[in-house]
Amino acid sequence: MNETKIITKEKPALKSPVLVVGLPGIGNVGRMSVGYLVHELKAKKFAELYSPYFFHFVMLNEEVVHVLRNEFYFYRGKEKDVVFLIGDCQAYDPKGNYEVAGKILDYAKELGCREVVTIGGFASGKPLQAENGKNSDAKKSRVIGATSDAKVSKDYEKFGIDFKIAGEVGTIVGATGLLVGLSRLHGMKGLCLLGETAGFPIITDPNAAEAVLNILQKIIGTGANVSKLHGKVKEMHDLLRKMEDIQREALEQMKPKPKKPDDLRYIG
Repeated sequence: MNETKIITKEKPALKSPVLVVGLPGIGNVGRMSVGYLVHELKAKKFAELYSPYFFHFVMLNEEVVHVLRNEFYFYRGKEKDVVFLIGDCQAYDPKGNYEVAGKILDYAKELGCREVVTIGGFASGKPLQAENGKNSDAKKSRVIGATSDAKVSKDYEKFGIDFKIAGEVGTIVGATGLLVGLSRLHGMKGLCLLGETAGFPIITDPNAAEAVLNILQKIIGTGANVSKLHGKVKEMHDLLRKMEDIQREALEQMKPKPKKPDDLRYIG
């Protein structure tokens, strides 16, 4: 495989669909929140994305190998349908991120999507969990946002999203930001929702994911039961942490010489 490919198993006829993306990143906020919706809503998988810009290893599930991929699911809503994109990883270099993002947006446009919402984490750099493992300020978790156009922000202000973040956030790394940034070039409007979290990649943050889900639900109108989210965290955390550990080792092997550890204060 010399380029990113999307393999479609079934191409559903969709009604005014919105693309919602949640991939691994800071606090695993995006992957956990969107993955939870896919499970809770019993969304149906219809396509898979493979790329040579994903890490070059396979996961072993007993005797069966699992190739790293992103997966497309669809859910039929009352007013509009939803296309969910979740996955094992993001591309590991800038060129790959642009190619994968372009393929995703081209495919979403073919499906009729005119709106893309990406979910990620905002690393505050401060511990958010108390000693008992619960976040005492869970209900106060901020959800900050960025859009593809200033006019688009007005469409979402009513949902309680904090868009006044220019002084805090300099960059949004990876697919979470790139898909929104490139959405205008594909004739789509884009929204990025970031749940505030401590900023540790291998530590899943259900409180940040819940805060984002409460707003996302209002935007896409699915009405899923969010109360079960915390119960799913242990299962999802173990899988995501295993994947994170393997990817970190792969990155270390790819480095020509030792470098300083990356600063944890970034977005993605």
